Amino acid sequence: MKLEETELLIVGCGPSGATAAREAARAGIATVVLDKDAVVGQKRVCAAGLRPGFCEEFDLPRAVVHCDTPRLALFDPAGHEYEVMFGPGHTSTREEFDGTMARLAVEAGAELRTQALMREVRRDGDATLVEYADLRSGERRSIRARSVFLAQGATAKLERGGFADARWNDGLMTTLQYRVYLDRPAAAVAYRTLELHYYPAADGRTIVAWMFPKRDHLAIGLGLTGKLDGRALRAELDRFTERVRGRLYPDAAVVRVKEEGHLLYGGWPRARFADEAVMLGGTAAGLVDATNGEGIYEAAMSGRFAAEALIGHRENPRAAAVRYAERLAARFKRRLEHRVRLMRYLEAKPARYALLFDQLSRSRAFSDALQREDHERTLRDRLVLYANAARFGMRASFA
Repeated sequence: MKLEETELLIVGCGPSGATAAREAARAGIATVVLDKDAVVGQKRVCAAGLRPGFCEEFDLPRAVVHCDTPRLALFDPAGHEYEVMFGPGHTSTREEFDGTMARLAVEAGAELRTQALMREVRRDGDATLVEYADLRSGERRSIRARSVFLAQGATAKLERGGFADARWNDGLMTTLQYRVYLDRPAAAVAYRTLELHYYPAADGRTIVAWMFPKRDHLAIGLGLTGKLDGRALRAELDRFTERVRGRLYPDAAVVRVKEEGHLLYGGWPRARFADEAVMLGGTAAGLVDATNGEGIYEAAMSGRFAAEALIGHRENPRAAAVRYAERLAARFKRRLEHRVRLMRYLEAKPARYALLFDQLSRSRAFSDALQREDHERTLRDRLVLYANAARFGMRASFA
């Protein structure tokens, strides 16, 4: 039997893989996407917050947006709330969001194969051979590609080879989320707000918890770095959910609760984003803001960069991979590494959270500048950041 071949093979059809597939296929690049789930996005646990302007930037229908959220509520370890206005941001669900992106990729000409679990990637002459399990038939299949884009999320098995990173496991987070369906709407403010809570677990590790509103439910979840026994994790989430209930829906009856658990990532970006003609994107590359868990925007941009690199260097896949890695590092690596250092600094003395949140809530210029990408910041933005960093450092030294 003749070995199947394609120009671009993508593993994972989340925001990163779907964006790469859509934009590459639209440019005429033969593209095959493998996704391990039967329904794209159905098993992905994520609060699914989108930054302002996301749909416009990536040409997505506004129908994927559940709630517009101009208000960010930050809660320090003592439970004090600090309001930061921005955006507005948006919320969605991963099955709707990822499913829409997958549909658009297919409409652009990409071929999507679900229930396809990647098993091995290896160099094969001037191309890359990917072996995967067809979970429908139980057969093991192979496909040879000129370029490969790995975007399978935090569960990517990349312990060996060019992408191995000794710090990767230290950034993996155990998470649990409830979708809480109510018999009546929660307080009106809930549907305008993204909530992020930071407080210590019983063993001292920092819990990052959230409440994100959706059309027909509230997504209430938490995560912490490392492993935690399932019963202990559920007990932590139950306690947090009661706190949210007391503020936002004390008189509503809970009709249904759907429980979801998964690994997320909140550590350092990987040391390398490309190896020969293989590129690494999204959460699999560690492109996640450690302070808040945001990674959808970075993932989609990595997919766009991969497609643009291939379009620009179509006859030289290795040159495309080098260009991709350079652009990705220049755009995100410095900022994401800084966020890891900031998170570690805050975790060392939890009282520092309140100091930072207080400054963010009091200065719209500071919060706006902090939310912008490095290349978007004006000289004024940089001066605001430097001044606030100096002020925070001085106050934190006495915390």
